[in-house]
Amino acid sequence: MTSTMTRRKISLKEYYWLTEQGFFREQPRVELIKGEIIEMIAKGTAYTFCTMQLLRLLSASLPESLYLRCQDPIGLSASSEPEPDFAIVRERKDHYLSSHPTPADILWLIEIADSSLNYDRDVKLALYAEAQIPEYWIVNLLDRQLEVYSQPYARSHQGFGYRQCLIYLPDQAVPLPSLPDLSLPLELIFPVSA
Repeated sequence: MTSTMTRRKISLKEYYWLTEQGFFREQPRVELIKGEIIEMIAKGTAYTFCTMQLLRLLSASLPESLYLRCQDPIGLSASSEPEPDFAIVRERKDHYLSSHPTPADILWLIEIADSSLNYDRDVKLALYAEAQIPEYWIVNLLDRQLEVYSQPYARSHQGFGYRQCLIYLPDQAVPLPSLPDLSLPLELIFPVSA
């Protein structure tokens, strides 16, 4: 006798209902990706340091017309509501009380990656490209580099990606998207080994 595993996708409405019922209370952070509930990976000290530094530096740099959201949901589709490490979004009159930011609101997204690097490069990158997010950064803690992806497109064979990937090293500064006069010195976000 053979057994078959069955997966059941859930909708955003079902995900909200499960959240309201306290289903995820005992779980670490979760997010909805293509109808599947994904448990987020535990945070190490390098990840936490980088998050703290980015929060401090970006908060001080961004104009008041932009919001910096940290590990908050964004609405990409009826089956995907990821929680990127950072979302830089346009100001909205309702201050996002009526809904989470959608692709039209988002300037760029940032994920900080150590053990999640493959997931951030494969699953998240394709998801963000499909939603036409103009720019996606992966702070790659393993290789000590920033990967900046831009120009989303639909691949001819299937799936989605970005046409351009630029690599920045810790001794460089990266220009902030849509803010050409501002840059982020990467030496401040990569932890130095003790």
